[in-house]
Amino acid sequence: MTTVTTATSFKELGLIAPLLARLTELEYTQPTPIQAQAIPSVLAGRDLIAGANTGSGKTATFALPLLQQLSLELPSTRGSKQGNFVTGLILVPTRELAKQVADSIRSYAAHLNGEVKTVAVFGGVSANTQMLALRGGTDILVATPGRLLDLIASNAIKLDRVKTLVLDEADRMLSLGFADELAELLALMPNRPGKKQKQILLFSATFPDKVQALTQQLLNNPIEIQVQSADTSTLVQRVFTVNKGEKTAVLAHLIKQNQWQQALVFVNAKYRCVHIAEKLAKRGITAKVFHGDQSQGARTRVLNNFKSGEVEVLIATDIAARGIDIEKLPVVINFDLPRSPADYMHRIGRSGRAGEVGLAISLIDHEDYHHFSVIEKKNKVRLEREQVEGFEADEL
Repeated sequence: MTTVTTATSFKELGLIAPLLARLTELEYTQPTPIQAQAIPSVLAGRDLIAGANTGSGKTATFALPLLQQLSLELPSTRGSKQGNFVTGLILVPTRELAKQVADSIRSYAAHLNGEVKTVAVFGGVSANTQMLALRGGTDILVATPGRLLDLIASNAIKLDRVKTLVLDEADRMLSLGFADELAELLALMPNRPGKKQKQILLFSATFPDKVQALTQQLLNNPIEIQVQSADTSTLVQRVFTVNKGEKTAVLAHLIKQNQWQQALVFVNAKYRCVHIAEKLAKRGITAKVFHGDQSQGARTRVLNNFKSGEVEVLIATDIAARGIDIEKLPVVINFDLPRSPADYMHRIGRSGRAGEVGLAISLIDHEDYHHFSVIEKKNKVRLEREQVEGFEADEL
């Protein structure tokens, strides 16, 4: 990875006064390591591959330079003044992350006098409303790939003047699930051989080997920054062995014993969310579910209620594992182990964010032992196997 000189204050990063004033209001006292290392490179127009733990301030790392670049451009060259064009495009894998990123960007732009227009587009809601929002184009567009392709097909937006492309949760965006859609979108952006037409920024907590190979084809001489550090993490990881069929009883016991006011519980299938919520209800614990079959309105309501503390236990699939910021979430529990080691890191990263102390618990029965060992090996950790008193697991 490239060694980069870091700044100790936002002013040293070269940010303009309106952005500095807003950061002061938000009580951002000094840059996080990823912000300090990456923002100068982004402002200099370099392509970037940035890896950092979740909750480390990645959104501000690309949002602040993008806002600065746009605010300093002449009005005549701005995307929002040129029909249905976009200047800065941020692609994300989930609806919730799209809304969250757009809200953060608008917050950072509070002192730019409304000069920078930001729009979020994603599925699950009316496309007509989003088409209206895109009239006249937009400076920054935060989008999920599927809905963006639909809007392009309707001639609501064009990508041939994109100057900066950001892939947030880049490992997911470059995976097979989004590969075809991403290829379609890239073909619509400036990309003349031998001539740099756009800046590309990749941000993620994990970059598997297959993804790293793809980045070499996509980026132009990128700066590479990696600031993960298990040694300084405020997230405690624990693993409890349980007998098959006793996970629900152990989960209920832990929630009651620790009196957690918020607990995010991950499972691997939509039907499992409802099933486990019902089993918890029989044990006197009310839980809400969060999965892809819900309407966008229902997902938004339950997530907002969980963030506000009205919902204490949320049973969710992996759509809640990436990018969703839940302030001071005390605990994440893997009821089912994630299918990939990378998804394990994204799940547990919902707790222990922005320097807060957090806890990540995995419940494993005999059938999970091998898979959890693979997760440990890939993520270079080794956790002590613990038992819950009164629910001790049988020996193999």
